[in-house]
Amino acid sequence: MTSTFYRVSTANMYDSAVRNLQTRQSTLSGLQENMTSGKRVVRASDDPVAAAQAERALTRISRIQAEQRALDTQRNSVAQAEATLGDAVDLVQQIRGLVVGAGNGSFKSPEDQKIQANQIQSLRDQLTEVVNRKDTNGQPLLGALGSALKPFLGPLLSSPDYTFNGLPGQAGSTGTDIASILDGHAAFMFDPVRDGVYQATISPRGAGSTLTTSAVSTSNRDLLDGASYALQVDSFTVDPVNGTTVTYTLTKTDRNGVVTTTPGLSAGPAVNGQPVPIQIQEGGQTVMAFDLKGSPAVGDTVGLTPSTSLMGTIDSAIRGIGESTNKTDATQAVEQALANIDAGLERVLQVRSYAGELLNRADRISDDQGQRSVQLEADRSRAEDLDMLKGISDFQNAHTGYQAALQSYAQVQRLSLFDFMR
Repeated sequence: MTSTFYRVSTANMYDSAVRNLQTRQSTLSGLQENMTSGKRVVRASDDPVAAAQAERALTRISRIQAEQRALDTQRNSVAQAEATLGDAVDLVQQIRGLVVGAGNGSFKSPEDQKIQANQIQSLRDQLTEVVNRKDTNGQPLLGALGSALKPFLGPLLSSPDYTFNGLPGQAGSTGTDIASILDGHAAFMFDPVRDGVYQATISPRGAGSTLTTSAVSTSNRDLLDGASYALQVDSFTVDPVNGTTVTYTLTKTDRNGVVTTTPGLSAGPAVNGQPVPIQIQEGGQTVMAFDLKGSPAVGDTVGLTPSTSLMGTIDSAIRGIGESTNKTDATQAVEQALANIDAGLERVLQVRSYAGELLNRADRISDDQGQRSVQLEADRSRAEDLDMLKGISDFQNAHTGYQAALQSYAQVQRLSLFDFMR
């Protein structure tokens, strides 16, 4: 019978035990660090792939936060612009009420009409201030694609009507932001081709004339192209059998200043006492229509010019009401003003509704960005956060193993030949 003995040196055994203790201590220290930080990946060397995923998620979260801050600023500007348009609507409705009051026949003298015109003037001055309102950064709220600090300029020596000192148009929105400035030109300025808003005035007026006109309606505005017209009454015939007929001369002035005169045109016959319809044609298509009402006189001239702005329409009403010397002129001014104010009010309401949609869009973007942030935060958490239950279990197991290793090492280290001989 043979026996084989293996001798393991005491020093080698001690070194191996120390290495194991150091490994267990390092593992325990790492688990403790993971628990205190709450992260499975504390440094990139722990898991390079997970660290890259977490960093990518954090970068995207930071970008969403920056986009959201910018969106909040844009939302505030649009909210201020929408409130500004609301104030403008209130002022225009008050002006419209005063214009209606000026035409209901309750005023007994020209002085009453001047008082009414002064009230309208005061509201129009307020409207001018409102449309040029700025945000908290000093930028115009209704500056369109870019404008001066005061976008809307009143009548000047160089321009007899209101002008928009900027670039018309509405900036677009994206999936992460909205336009911060609204198109004030679309809200308060009239475009001859887009809107076709025309003002009819009667000057000069023949002796004994009681002529007034209805509101002017336009169609085929690309053919109309913003041209101005002057209709001069040459004759006015009232036949008991055949009705009323008006013969007139039509003078056209196009946008380039070219003047074309067409004499000998006639309208009617119409039933006596009823309005005489007038239609103006270009290229065989009707571009403008209105009615002649009352009793015209030879020499009456109806001027048809495009209105350039809502404020200009109100100014025309102020002049027509305040400077009229008879009820016929006041009636003409009131009827034209009401129709054009309604057209301008419709433009303002359209832009205001667009502002409301921008605010709704901002809310939808915020909700979408919030969902993206939640998703990215979940991606980051999966990549680097620690499962606390598993972390506590691993730490307790490591701690128990480290304690057992220390105790066994302490017992083994007391064993030596000298201790055995004692």
